[in-house]
Amino acid sequence: MRTFIGLAIVSAFCLPAASAFAQGRCIRAYGTPACNTDPIPRPFDPTEWRTTALEHITFRVADPQREAAFYAALMGWTIRSSDRTLVVMDIGSWGTVIFKSAPVESFAGTVHAAVEGFGFAIEPWDAVAVESALRRRGLTPVRDNSADGFQSFHVKDPDGFDLQLTNGARHVRARRAGSAGRQPGTPSQPFAPTGWRTVWLDHFSFNAANYKASAAFYATLLGWQPTYDEGSQNELMMADIGDIIVRGGNPLSPASDGARGERARIDHISWGIEPWNTDVVKKELDARGLAPTIDTSDGNEIHVAQFKSYHVVTPNGYNLQISYNTHDTRLNLAISVNPRRPGIH
Repeated sequence: MRTFIGLAIVSAFCLPAASAFAQGRCIRAYGTPACNTDPIPRPFDPTEWRTTALEHITFRVADPQREAAFYAALMGWTIRSSDRTLVVMDIGSWGTVIFKSAPVESFAGTVHAAVEGFGFAIEPWDAVAVESALRRRGLTPVRDNSADGFQSFHVKDPDGFDLQLTNGARHVRARRAGSAGRQPGTPSQPFAPTGWRTVWLDHFSFNAANYKASAAFYATLLGWQPTYDEGSQNELMMADIGDIIVRGGNPLSPASDGARGERARIDHISWGIEPWNTDVVKKELDARGLAPTIDTSDGNEIHVAQFKSYHVVTPNGYNLQISYNTHDTRLNLAISVNPRRPGIH
């Protein structure tokens, strides 16, 4: 008997109807053949590993120094190490972002920043057992260890992203040691600091060739829990670390020919900040010349919307989303775009 991914459904809430600007192309076509929400077989047996921490997110950028200065001033991130080609930044004690220099000509268009990989600490950790488990599941782990006790394996996800599984002894441990006050080579900040703290990884916007396959991969390998399958995307909870919206081609759609449905990329990342005041946040963004655009996902007016956020563009052209979501309100985005609610069809 084949086993299938179980899809948890966010409880039915009485919410206002979504507008034409709602994310998820199947919100108004939910349940139609083109928006098939049937589960697909698991890619392999579940590992039963727990994702315990965000090790890092790695960007390729044309100008790491400018990007780092921007995030330091706007989002309150701190620089742990910096040189001309590599900047490592900590997000409080819970996240690390790495900006690696890349030639401008290696990017298509005007966006000179791209996520190339990410790492997560998992438990239980036993290097021999983890490597064996990965190989049994048809993955090809590449060991990446260091003398200070850091252990990890790199594998490729279904879209070719570099996924690093670690014992948490590099960036996780370094963050816990604290980076406050260690600002080596900090470039001049582009504007006055906002005083905001980044407190939550609201979501990756993860565009996959086959969103069902990618969601099933992460749910089965790392234990991430789906909230709902809308027919063109599936939002998963990455334990207590954050959330990810996996979007892309639907292999169960009658129109699917098996070809790549989307260009694999993480086209933006949304970060939750504190303190949040809807009008004050916009005022501060305007004052810094960042021309914010509103995103409530369901198209409702931002003051009454279930989900509140703004988009701005970073110095290297990346789409940065700033939201009011925290760990305690993490389901507000899933609730706002859930197609299983009255009046949506």
